[in-house]
Order: sequence, then structure tokens, then C-alpha cells
Amino acid sequence: MTAERFESFSQFYPFYLSEHSTAWCRRMHFAGSLLVLLSLIRFILTFDPLWIVMIPVFGYGFAWFGHFFFEKNKPATFKYPFYSLMGDWVMFRDIIVGKQKLF
Repeated sequence: MTAERFESFSQFYPFYLSEHSTAWCRRMHFAGSLLVLLSLIRFILTFDPLWIVMIPVFGYGFAWFGHFFFEKNKPATFKYPFYSLMGDWVMFRDIIVGKQKLF
């Protein structure tokens, strides 16, 4: 079986959403993305490099926890790293504006 190829992010995003079908997985992604933003703000305010180090820990840690324990699938970032990163932020925005459900 060959991996699916996506020619654009707009083709990829429906697949990305299908890989995040459980509310708890989306919640973990949302929490991780929010912590990434807060870490970045904290770094800008303090210049403490710890907060830069924490960005991938929060971003990937929360997301991967959601996939392994709630969604029970392998994160799409392993096959589609750039599209997945874009998907994380589009889904984060979609949750904030009410386009995707968190609960």
C-alpha cells in the first residue's frame, strides 16, 4: 500500500481532520497549541531559553498524547510534517472561531 499524496494543503486538511475525530484528541492539540503560544510570549518577555525549549515539548507532547491515548492512531506529522504543522494551526483557529468543535 502506498502513502496518499496530497498536492495542496486544501487536499490534505480533510484528511487531517479525519485523523482528529475524537474530542479529546482535538482538546489535547488545542491545549498544546495554546501552551506553545504562551511559551513564545513568555520567552519574548523574559528571554529565558527554557520557554523556547518547551515549545516542541508542549506542541508535540500534547498532540501525540492525544493521538496515542485517545485517537489510537499515528500522528500525521510522521508522514506529512509541514502540512500537519499547518493543520494544527488551522484547526486551532477553527476551534476558536467555532468552525470545529472542542466539546
